[in-house]
Amino acid sequence: MTVTSSKEAYASPIFRVTEDRAVAPDGFEIRRAVVRHGGSAVMLAVDDEGRILLVRQFRLPAQDYLWELPAGRLDEGETPLDTARRELVEETGYRARQWTELVSFFASPGYVSEKMTVFVARELEAGEATPMDDERIERRWFTLDELDQWRRSGNIVDGKTLVGLLTYKELLAGE
Repeated sequence: MTVTSSKEAYASPIFRVTEDRAVAPDGFEIRRAVVRHGGSAVMLAVDDEGRILLVRQFRLPAQDYLWELPAGRLDEGETPLDTARRELVEETGYRARQWTELVSFFASPGYVSEKMTVFVARELEAGEATPMDDERIERRWFTLDELDQWRRSGNIVDGKTLVGLLTYKELLAGE
């Protein structure tokens, strides 16, 4: 497939929307509105007891408070790891000495270009969170068993959190 046209239809500080057209050599054509997003980093912070840190905040599109792994948008010029380090401090106050990339995935590749990279953060040091002006973030530590129960009961509905937790659990099973 070759992208033959891309026209910006909308731009915001967080993302932009393009109207794109792609054509295959045999003439097959795809037309889509695409949400262009620079990507995100997701932090699966694990303390010395093996507990995992989740944050809870109101998510306007979901119209609900969601428990999720901390995450943030890549600023221009940042690598996913740079973003993970910055966002963990901003949202939770924690700094990590050890970082391991766990998995990368597209959030919803049918119409969004956002690629999310999940990192495991260990050897944590507590500090003061500095959330953005429009964020009110609650944080809480959970055991993996508690999170498995929450996932099974439908209390965790955030995609990045589900992917991160299930991939982390699979990694632990292989150790």
